[in-house]
Amino acid sequence: MTETGTGPSGGKRSFLDDIAGMAGGAFSALNGMKAEAEAMMRAQMEAMTQRLDLVKREDLDAAMEVARRASEAAETLAARVTALEARIASMDMAASPAVSGAYLEDPKL
Repeated sequence: MTETGTGPSGGKRSFLDDIAGMAGGAFSALNGMKAEAEAMMRAQMEAMTQRLDLVKREDLDAAMEVARRASEAAETLAARVTALEARIASMDMAASPAVSGAYLEDPKL
């Protein structure tokens, strides 16, 4: 009379199945511990960043982009102001003799 799982091959198979089950459980426990350790490390780094008053990379990149756009806008406006000043100066030069002559001819102006 042979019972199921108690023969020479049945006992080994059951034992190996038990070992495989324990190994799988150990690996999943290790993965859970790893994820928990990573979360704790991230939380510690975030707390340290806040204590040291450091800026996150994303925030720095966003601020740098805003500064770049503002600089480009300032350069564009400076070029427009220079062009307008030159235009006004040329208009003043062209109008100066006519205006001074008009004042001499008609005192009401």
